[in-house]
Amino acid sequence: MTSSLHPSQLHQHLQMYDRAKWSSWGSLAVSLSLLFLGATQKPESKPWILTASVGTLEVGRRHRQTAKLLRESLGDIDRASRINFQALARTQTQTTAQLALTVGSFNEDWKPENLVTDPVEYIQKKQKHVALVGGTGDGKSTFTQYLSSKIGGRVVVYDSDAKPDDWAWLNKADVIGRKGNFQSIDTAMGNDLKTLEELVELRGEGGDNAIAGRERFLIAEEFPILVDECDHAATWIKRHAKRGRRYKQFVCALAQNDTAENFGLQGDKDTLYSCFVLVRLGQFGRDHARSKLKDPQLEQWLKAGGKKRFLVDDCPCELDLSNWGMTAIATPENSGGGNEEVRSPQDLNEYEQIILAWGQEHPGEVLKARLLQQVSQPFKKDDPENIRIIFQSLADRGLGEVVDSGDRLGWRWRE
Repeated sequence: MTSSLHPSQLHQHLQMYDRAKWSSWGSLAVSLSLLFLGATQKPESKPWILTASVGTLEVGRRHRQTAKLLRESLGDIDRASRINFQALARTQTQTTAQLALTVGSFNEDWKPENLVTDPVEYIQKKQKHVALVGGTGDGKSTFTQYLSSKIGGRVVVYDSDAKPDDWAWLNKADVIGRKGNFQSIDTAMGNDLKTLEELVELRGEGGDNAIAGRERFLIAEEFPILVDECDHAATWIKRHAKRGRRYKQFVCALAQNDTAENFGLQGDKDTLYSCFVLVRLGQFGRDHARSKLKDPQLEQWLKAGGKKRFLVDDCPCELDLSNWGMTAIATPENSGGGNEEVRSPQDLNEYEQIILAWGQEHPGEVLKARLLQQVSQPFKKDDPENIRIIFQSLADRGLGEVVDSGDRLGWRWRE
């Protein structure tokens, strides 16, 4: 592997590497010597000698870790030493010359052979879930919103930090957890698990046609936080990872690290890699190219492209979302007296269609959340407040009207 360090940094790093390496061996030797000495001393002295030995051994361990990190940054030690010597020779023989040697120069015209230009097509072809990894400012939210606008099915978002204008084109009831309401996320995830069980039964009885129209794309923002705050989160992702694809319940989980633990899959890395497409943005993509793929040229290519270049699994991808906005997919708003655009029943999600069908069968009758829970299995375990939000959403779009307010709010169909 080629070092990405400039020659002006090599000398210092090589010195640090040598010191850390020899210090780790020295600490090991001292620790063994103390253990040997302790065996020959009086019993009252042995605890002190043993403590000193363990402390010295810990110092050596830390130095070995430091040496390992430095070796990764240096790459090929022999090559780094040779380049360092060449740079030193230049400074000694050409005192007026400016140091211009670079390591691993990048060809701006170079393009990777396995370039992916449509990540959505790649994900859909793989028929896998999505694990999205990136740091603050790497564009996780923008990419997720783009992805949700392209993948079919009802989109449900678990986002405790969602701002009022985030996910503006979705129904309010489908953005769960605003203002840090982890309880509502936990409840909804529990309902998702029950829905998955229902779909298993339905498909077992009636085949794929029995679950047609119930496709969903479930987005979980900052999943490690949800694992800490929500009891159902770890079970939710495991069940959907292994069974959700067959029943068209796809998951997109976001984190700032690509370890299995961050996705609630402790000790189950195989599930992460076999059931998810890993999308690595920003520094995470560059680190993967360098440390796992051993491809410094790919690392430099990713770095040169900024946010528009990232990795999808081990494949480089280029997608410019800088001019992409939510207005392209948001529902147009009523801006002053005109008729608001109303979606047809075919455009409604499965829950809205159930309510609309009930209203058309019972014209003029008021539907309350409690009644809906009694007559409709999908709503049986749902939060009444979420049901009332759906009532209001339908009325806002000209489909029926709401009656009363607060906990007494209901909905009825009117032409």
